[in-house]
Amino acid sequence: MLEKLKDFWRYVRRLTGDDAYEQYLKHFAENHAGQEDSVEGEIAPLTREAFFKEWQDKKWKGIKRCC
Repeated sequence: MLEKLKDFWRYVRRLTGDDAYEQYLKHFAENHAGQEDSVEGEIAPLTREAFFKEWQDKKWKGIKRCC
């Protein structure tokens, strides 16, 4: 029963975007770990605050209407 509740909670978090930072870290580890920037050296993942600021900026900046 407890496992079903945990699965449901993970599903709710995924639907609402509440797990976006965890998904970003997972993606970063699988696809970008060990890559290097020519100027700064090894690329580090964004902090939680920087990630959400970038996420909100992408979502709300600019014109978001058709006309």
